[in-house]
Amino acid sequence: MTTVSDPEVEVREGTYGDKVIAVEPGGAEFIPLSERHGRPLQLFWTWTSPNMEFATVFVGFIGVVFFGLSFWATFLAILIGTTLGSITQGILSTSGPTFGVPQMVLSRRGFGYWGNIMPAGINALVAGIGWFAVNSVSGALALNALTHLPEVLCLLIVVVVQITVAFFGYNLIHVFERYAFPLLVVIFLIASAVTLGKAHPGATHHTIPGAFLITLGATFGYAVGWNPYASDYTRYFKPDTSKRAIAFWAFLGLLLSCVLLETVGAAAGTIEKVATNANPTAGWTGIFPTWLSDLTLIAIVIGGIAANAINIYSGAISFNALGFKLPIAARRAIVALGLGTIGFFFGWAGLGNAGQDYNNFLLIIAYWISPWLAVMFCDMYLRRNQNQAEIEHLLFNRKYTNWAGPVAMGVGAGVSIWLFSNQTKYVGLVPSHFPSTGDLTFEAGFVLAAVIYLTWRLVEDRRTRAVAAAPAAAHQA
Repeated sequence: MTTVSDPEVEVREGTYGDKVIAVEPGGAEFIPLSERHGRPLQLFWTWTSPNMEFATVFVGFIGVVFFGLSFWATFLAILIGTTLGSITQGILSTSGPTFGVPQMVLSRRGFGYWGNIMPAGINALVAGIGWFAVNSVSGALALNALTHLPEVLCLLIVVVVQITVAFFGYNLIHVFERYAFPLLVVIFLIASAVTLGKAHPGATHHTIPGAFLITLGATFGYAVGWNPYASDYTRYFKPDTSKRAIAFWAFLGLLLSCVLLETVGAAAGTIEKVATNANPTAGWTGIFPTWLSDLTLIAIVIGGIAANAINIYSGAISFNALGFKLPIAARRAIVALGLGTIGFFFGWAGLGNAGQDYNNFLLIIAYWISPWLAVMFCDMYLRRNQNQAEIEHLLFNRKYTNWAGPVAMGVGAGVSIWLFSNQTKYVGLVPSHFPSTGDLTFEAGFVLAAVIYLTWRLVEDRRTRAVAAAPAAAHQA
C-alpha cells in the first residue's frame, strides 16, 4: 500500500518525522507517507540491545540448573528455539512498510476487527505488565547490587527511565537502542569470554524426563515473545524498503543476541559457585573481577531498560489496537504511562521471588503466540494474491469479522495446553502419564490452529463461491 484511498483507514495525526525529543502522536493508526523514515540496518541494534540483559542469560541457566540438561543439549535447544523465533520475527517485520501499521493491527486480517481483541489484549497484558515486571525486577536487583540502595528505590529508578523512553515513542526508542548497543555488546562479550573460560561443558548432570523439549519451549518462548511487536518497529519505513534487508537484520539481531547470552547462561550453570547461589545474578557476576562485575551490573540495568522501553511501547500500541476510541492525541503515550505504573507494582510484588516461575512464564508466552502465528501465516498464505487495497480496508473496518482466527487460536491453545503442557503450574494429560514427552504444547498448538483455520477458511470460501455462482446458473437456465 502506497496511498490511502479508503476513507475508513485511520491515519495518524500530527507531525512527528524523525524528531527524537518529541512525543510521538497517535496510537495504532496508519503512518502517513510523509512521515516515513529509517533503514533496515537499525533493526539489528533494535533487536540486539533488548536481549543484552540477565533475563536472556537466565534462559540458558534454566536448562542446565533446573532441568539438568548437559551444556551441549541446552545449546542445541537454544539454537533450535531461537532460530525458529528469529525466522518468524524477520518475516513479520516485512509487512510494516507495506501497510504502515503495527503488528496487532495487521493481526485483524486473520481475526477480524473485534475478534482481534483476543491476541491484542493478551499482548497488551503480557508486554505492558508481564514482561515489563520481569525485566524491571532484573534491572532493579542489578542496580541494588551495584549501589546498595533499597530495592524498591532501585525499581522506581529503573521504571521511571523505561517509561520515559517509551512515553516519547518510536524515534527515541530506536536512538536509545542504537547508543546502548556498543556499550552492551562490549561488556557482555567480555563477560561471556570470562564465563566460557571458567565453564565446565562436560560436567556431570542429572536430566529430568522431557527436559530437552521443555527447554526448547522456553527458548522458543523467549525469542518468539518479540514477534507480536515485529512491524511496530518497521511501520515508519518507506513502502519500497527492501523486504529482504528488513527480514535479514531483524532475524540476525534477535538470533545472535539470544543465542550468545543464553549459551553463556548455560555455561554459567556448569560453574558450581554460580549454580548453587540463591541469587543467580549475584552468582554470575561474582565470578568476575570487581571492575567487570560492576560493568556487567551496569549493562544489566541498561539492557533491562532497552528491553522494557520496547515492551511498554508495544504493549501500549496493542492496547490501542483493541479498537477503543481515545480522543487525546497522545493516547499511545498516556497508555504507556498507565501500563508502566501498573507494571511497577507487579514488579514490586515480585522482588522477593524474582527467579520463581520464570520458566513457566516463558512457556506460557510460547503457548499463546504459537497458535496466533499459525493463524497469521495461514492467513498471509491465503491472501497472497489479494489486492493490498482490499486488505487495507479490512484492517480498519469495524464490521469485518473472521471468526476462524479466534476459534483456531483458542482451540489450538486450549487443547494443546490440556494435552501437552508440562510446568509446575499445570501438567497436561500426556506428560502426566509419559513424562519423557516433555512439553509439546507450542508445536501442537501451531499445527492444530493451522489445520482449523485453513479448513474453516477453505470451506467458507467454497460456500461463498457456490452462493455467488447460483444466480448465474439460474439465469442461464
